[in-house]
This record gives sequence, structure tokens and C-alpha cells, in this order.
Amino acid sequence: MNTQSNAVPESHFDSQVSAPAVLSVTRPIYWSLRRELWENHSIYIAPLAVAALAMLGFLVSLIHLSRNMRILTTLDDAHQLVMLAMPYSHVAWMIMLTAVLVGIFYSLDALYSERDRSILFWKSLPVSDLTTVLSKASIPLVILPLLVAVIILALQWIMLLLTSAVLMSSGVGAATFWSQLPLFQMQLGMLYGVAVLTLWWAPIYAWLMLVSGWVRRAAFLWAVLPLLAISAVEKIAFHTSFFGSLLLSRLIGFAPNAFAFKMPNGVPIDPHFIPLSQLTPGRFLSSPGLWLGLLVAVAFLAAAVRLRHYREPL
Repeated sequence: MNTQSNAVPESHFDSQVSAPAVLSVTRPIYWSLRRELWENHSIYIAPLAVAALAMLGFLVSLIHLSRNMRILTTLDDAHQLVMLAMPYSHVAWMIMLTAVLVGIFYSLDALYSERDRSILFWKSLPVSDLTTVLSKASIPLVILPLLVAVIILALQWIMLLLTSAVLMSSGVGAATFWSQLPLFQMQLGMLYGVAVLTLWWAPIYAWLMLVSGWVRRAAFLWAVLPLLAISAVEKIAFHTSFFGSLLLSRLIGFAPNAFAFKMPNGVPIDPHFIPLSQLTPGRFLSSPGLWLGLLVAVAFLAAAVRLRHYREPL
């Protein structure tokens, strides 16, 4: 009788065990990400501040919008398209550049500042070194790109609505403006560009994070000077610049792989508006530089995990 009364259905027991197991995996990552956002306000303040500054400049430009639209009608279709897309492209570029700078300085400070704030305390928490490093790496590789994409999309739609309101109030037809501005194509291209830039720059962020957990002082100098020294030694000793070309390709090499900057007839396109037909995701995904860079990024992050495990406070 005691055996029958103490029996527990197997499915109920399994559900009780599996639920805490899932929570034990996701909760440390979730709270680690929240900790990074709580401690590093520049992650979201800097892009929002640049977006506010861009919006201020756009509002000032609306004063002369009616006159500019009348001038625009005197241009050919290609120049009209570029002039209409220019403010929206400039906003996207400004915010994306800000996100890159934030990602660079965050990665340089990610593990370095943790040691300065007593790594012994953070190591006492029930969070593994792998979880900590991955949560920090996801800031420039996941959180910042998503945040930037949302800010740009929202800002561009606000700009479009404000432009339409000004045109309607001044007696200029807004329907023509809506039909001529390929905002949907521009936003798809922007999302593609954010993803491309993030994947291509992954080894750079991982390298900076490795340096931040390794050096004791002047993380920026240690991240940059050895690379410049290798380039200089190669140039002096062998009169070649393979390493310098490799670094330059890692900085800007995503562009020729991800976009076709010439039409099929050889005519160059204006970067303010890149048609969807000029996106080359197949060429980008098949690029050896992309996958080699991702492998190097994984190696750098694995080294950062090991460094954090054995590193002492500053």
C-alpha cells in the first residue's frame, strides 16, 4: 500500500525536471545580458542621441522642402531618386557608424573593466566563464545590430510622415513623393547591410575582447600597435604589404563582396540608393574571408574564455 501511495507519474516527474533544466540554461544568459545593458548605458544612449541629432537636422531641412521639391522636378529620374533617398541614407549611415564605434569601445572595455571592478565578485556568481564571454560578445554581434535596425526603421518612417505632412500643408502633392521614394527597398538593403557588417566585423570585436581580458593597461594601444608593428616589419623586411592588405580587407572588404556597385551595363550606381538587384548575398556567403573570419572570431572568444578563467584582478 505504501508503494502505491508514493508512486508519481513518470511524465509529471519528467516535466518537473526538464523545466528547471531549461531555465538553468537561459536565465544566466538573460541576466548576464541585462547586467551588460544596465552597466553600459552607451549601448543604447549613443545611437539614440545620434538619431535625435539627425532628426533635429532633418526638421530644420523641412523649412526649404517645398522649394527643394520644385527644384527636384527639373532633374532626371536617376538624380531625383538619389536626391530623395539621400537624407534617409545619411541617417542610416550615421547610426550604423555610431553602433560600430560603440561596439569597438565596448569590446575593448568588456573584460578589462570587469577585472578592475573585482573579478572575484563576478566569479563568485553561478555563471560560467563561457556564459559571461558569450553574453558580452552578443552585445556588438546581436544586441547593437538589432537596436540599430529598429532605430533606423522607426526614424525613417517618422521622416517620411513628416515630409508628407509638410508637402500636403504646402499644397505640393505627397502622393508623387510616396511613389518616387523606394523606402521599402532602402530599408531591406539597410537590414542586409547591418547583417553583413556585423558578420564581417565579428573577428575584430572578438580580437578587441580578447585584448581587453589580456592586458593590464592601455587596451587600445595593445589592440592596435602590434598589428601596425607587424605591417611595418613586413614592409621593411620583405617589401610587401600582405598583412596590411589583410587588415584593410577586414575593415572594408565586406562592400565588394556584398554589393555590386556597377549595373550590368557597367554604369556605376550611387551608394545613397542601392537597388535590391545589386545585393549579392550569394557572393558574400561564399566568400572565404567571411568564414575564415568567423573561425578566427570563435578562436579569439575561446581564448578570452580561458583567459577569464585564470585571470586575476588588476
